[in-house]
Amino acid sequence: MKKYLAIGDSYTIGESVAMEDNFPNQLCRILNQSAEHFEAPSIIAKTGWTSDELMNAIAKAKPSFDHNLVTLLVGVNNQYRSLPMDTYYWQFYSLLCQAILFAGSNPQNVVVLSIPDWGLTPFNKDRDKQRVSTEIDQYNKINRDLAENLGTRYLDITQSTRIHATDSTFLATDLLHYSANEYEVWAQQVAKCFNV
Repeated sequence: MKKYLAIGDSYTIGESVAMEDNFPNQLCRILNQSAEHFEAPSIIAKTGWTSDELMNAIAKAKPSFDHNLVTLLVGVNNQYRSLPMDTYYWQFYSLLCQAILFAGSNPQNVVVLSIPDWGLTPFNKDRDKQRVSTEIDQYNKINRDLAENLGTRYLDITQSTRIHATDSTFLATDLLHYSANEYEVWAQQVAKCFNV
């Protein structure tokens, strides 16, 4: 059986949706329908985690170095808390290097997902939507550049979250996180990275 490690924050754990509806579990179902044989995903993620909190959790979890697939999605809470982008750069670099190691040192088995744009959701009533979008783009430039430099795959899911930002069928009940429908979009896109 193949092994899949998903590391991240609320968007990986699937805040406000059933565990089977988060994108890692949906991805496993899609891959397994195409004759792949993945175990249930190992998930290191928690709502609210910044990149440094994710690093600390990974250090405690000590994942093995034999995963066939690793996904990495983190940074929205760095942006939300207005943490320095240069700090995110070095922390994300470290996280991505670790992700490659967890993927058997094969960068092509790692998929970096871009940060969703929460600023356009109905939840955001207090912050400047354009400023949030601009900052998310800046964070995503960092993780995209690092993914390209280290030879991993990169998936832009931000545009989908912008298109569906006010569509209640793609949002969780908190109107901030996403529903199973949005996570299915991401899962399908990750699967396509592997010609599934």
